[in-house]
Order: sequence, then C-alpha cells, then structure tokens
Amino acid sequence: MGTASATTVPVEFGTDYHDPVTAAPPISTPHTKACEVTVAEAQFKDFTPYTGTYTPPTGCGTPGRWSKVVLRMDGHVKGRQYDRLGYLDIGGVQVFRTSTPEPSQDGINWSVEKDVTEYEKTLSSAQNVDMLIGNVVNDTYTGILDVKVTLTFYAPERHGSSTDTPDQVIPLSDGDSVTTGASLTTPRNSERILAEVYATGSGGGCEEFWYSATTPNASYSCQGGDDGPYREVQVSVDGKVAGIASPYPNVWTGGWSPYLWSVIPSPTAFDVRPLTFDLTPFAGLLNDGRAHTVDVKVVGVPAGQSGWSAPTNVLVWQDAHRSVVTGAVTSYEKTDPAVGNTFTDGSLRHLVTDGKDRLKVTGYLDTSHGRVTTTVERTLTTAIDHQWTPDENTDDLTGTWTDHQVVARNGHLSRTDRDYALDGRATIDSANRLRVVMSVADRARLDATRVDDTYNGDATFTLGVAREDRHAVATTSERYRLSGPGGEHYDHLLATQQGVLTKDVLR
Repeated sequence: MGTASATTVPVEFGTDYHDPVTAAPPISTPHTKACEVTVAEAQFKDFTPYTGTYTPPTGCGTPGRWSKVVLRMDGHVKGRQYDRLGYLDIGGVQVFRTSTPEPSQDGINWSVEKDVTEYEKTLSSAQNVDMLIGNVVNDTYTGILDVKVTLTFYAPERHGSSTDTPDQVIPLSDGDSVTTGASLTTPRNSERILAEVYATGSGGGCEEFWYSATTPNASYSCQGGDDGPYREVQVSVDGKVAGIASPYPNVWTGGWSPYLWSVIPSPTAFDVRPLTFDLTPFAGLLNDGRAHTVDVKVVGVPAGQSGWSAPTNVLVWQDAHRSVVTGAVTSYEKTDPAVGNTFTDGSLRHLVTDGKDRLKVTGYLDTSHGRVTTTVERTLTTAIDHQWTPDENTDDLTGTWTDHQVVARNGHLSRTDRDYALDGRATIDSANRLRVVMSVADRARLDATRVDDTYNGDATFTLGVAREDRHAVATTSERYRLSGPGGEHYDHLLATQQGVLTKDVLR
C-alpha cells in the first residue's frame, strides 16, 4: 500500500471529511468456510437499549468449536453529535465495548472489528442480545447512530490445532455497571480463572479526564481526592485484593479537541480493551462450591463521585478429567498503593504525581495432571506532570503508566508488559483560538510479541462560534508497528490534514 491518492487539501475543515480509519492490522482469519450472523441492527437516538436474540450458525462446524469468530460493527452518522460510549452483551456477557466518532455535517461511515473467539462457548447456544449506545437527539444534536453488528464464524481447519478458549464465561454485571458485591460460583474443577474488566471513565465529567484531576489544595476545574490523578483498578475476592491494573488513558473523539480525532481516533477508542486479571492462584478457594463475593474498585475516585463503568466477565478453564480440583493460596504480598503528590502554586501551577503498587500471590491446584503452582506478580507505576496557568488558558500534561505482569506456572514464565503515554498541550490565545498538540501511545510486550501504537496531532479552532465560523485546521498521524517471534512484521503509517487522508503507507 502506498501514499494515499493525491487530493487537494483544503485550507480548513469543510462540511465533509474522510471516514475514520485506524492503522491497526486487520484480523487474520483462516481459509475455511465462513458463516455470517447479524446480531444487532439499530438506530440509537436515546437511551433505549436494542434487545434481540442470537442463534449460532449451523453450517460452519460444531457450535463452540470454531477456529475463529470475528465481530464487526458498521456505523453511520451525520449532522452534529457528541462522542458516545456503547456496549454489546450476548447472554449477559459483555463481548464488545466501543465509543463513536463525532460526525461531519455531510456524514461519515466507520467500522471496527474484534476477535471474539474467547467467547465461543457463550456463542455456541441461543442467547439474548442487549446493545446500547446512549445518545441524545434534538434540534441541536441531530446525529442518529445507525449501526449493524455481525459475527463471522470460521469452520475448524482440517489439520489445525484447537483454540485455547475458556470452557465458561460468567458475566458478573450488565451494560455500564460497576461490579460491586457480585456473587461468583465457579465450577469446582476450575484450573485457570481470569477476570476481564471493561473499565472506562466517561460521561463528560472529570473522571473522563481522570489523569488531569488534581488534589483538593490545587485550584483547578477538575479536582479529585487526596490521590489526585492516580487511578488503579482492583478486583477483590471476599474483600481481599486479588488483582490490580493500570487503566488505559482513553481519549474519546470529543476529548481535548474534536478536530484531533476527525479521521484517526486515539488508540483503543473504537475497540475498548478490557483489563485482564489472572485469578488462578485463588482457584483452590473459589472451587469450594460456595458463592464468593467479587468487587471491582477504581482506586483514587473521590467518595461518592461517579463516572466509571467496569462491567466484568470471569473466564474459566476446567479440568476435563476431574470433577473437583482442590488447592490453596500459599503466599500473598500486597500493600496499599504508594501515591505522592507535590503541588507548587504561582503564576504557573504545577502538580507532580507519582504512584506505584505491587501484588504477588502464589497458589496451587491438584489437577488430573499433577500439582500446578501458579505465581502472579504485577507491578504498576504512574508518573504525571501537570502545569497550568490560573485561568487555565495554558494547560500542559504529560503522563506515563506501566503495568507489568509475570505469571509463573510450574516454572513456565509468561510476561505481559504494557506501557501507556499521554502528552497534551492546550493553549487559548487572545483571539479565542484553542490549539491542542497531543500524542498518545499504547505500547506492549506480550512475551516475544511487541506492539507500538502511537498517535500525534495538532489542531486549532475558534471557540464559542458556530461550526462554520471555527476555521478549524489539524494535522494528525498514527503509526502502528508490530513484531513477532517468527519474524512477523507490520508497520502502518496514516496522516491527515484538515480531514483529508494524505498518507497511507504499509511497510
């Protein structure tokens, strides 16, 4: 793929611009028979969920034993509308979480795909479907979100190995809720247990921009609690912290400056990645046949303040040759998060935040294939440097987060290192022109696979006037690089000016 076809770049944004695109690689699919099922088709104009039913296909192999399942959402919207957050639940299991682009006056089309093979056991039988992209349509905000969601199932490969998907997916919450006091009863022969939490700060309040919240002693429009901008997602079992994670600093398409995201969204904005917690060391406890209480908490959110959603699924792999698997937690190391905030007042206000946390837990299981000992060690760091003038006409923030995990299972090590970065500089000049220069990065090392997804943008427009009088300009780019253990390599660069795609290079 070469540079995008030559197109005249306008001096400023017009009533139409390029449909949203991302640099991420397409999902690889096998060369087997494919069956497509429509799961939802709806127009979202308020907060009424779409409800329907799903029936698995019969022409692509035995249900629940597909080689791959790919979800695709196609959307259309025109006019004027905010960015909206949405979800899709099948059988109560949240299989997809997304946000929407803000439209042009003439309208845009967009699509997003997600590998949902891990939910194939849920998809192997008929299920209820619940989908919502909450929206407001009136004389000002005219954009109706017209979407269609399909699932494509791929038959097993003749000589391919079976996929390592969970035997059960247990939903702990529905829709947009935060998981609090959920009751979990796992199969008594569970030998691997993961929790996945679709944690998002949203709703237009301060928790949508949680990384810029300040401590109470720092005068700023978004004030937080004593932890300032430090946020951490914790999963607890029976009141004991069983997993920790750093949330990704999602920037939705209306955040900071909508012209930054008119064509290229911030990483993960269209396909919100769940945080994954390995709870296997606690499987011996959970296998006792009793109900256990699971809570999800976002550390740092001031008491009584809303703004976070954290719907949760529990993924369970079972011992095929034993009806009851016993075990216990043998060691547990956890302290409270260590958070420091240093505020300096003056003509330029300055808040420096550093935080860290660590959890290490070991447990064993006596399975049909012997004793399996699992140790999960996870360390988190946060570093945020925030500077602003008292009128907030200058507002600069840089943040870096690390979330590193090592899982040792009978001596076999698996490593997941995630590193996030956000750097935003906003200024409002004497002509009421807002300029935002921003970069957002999502980097990961998953054992021997490395991913680097980096976005850069520079957008300027006039505040407080009709859209046609904003005289908006923007240059944006995204580069997605991936390298794998077998020599796999992917490198895709996109660039735009004033909503026109000027570069599309795949190396």
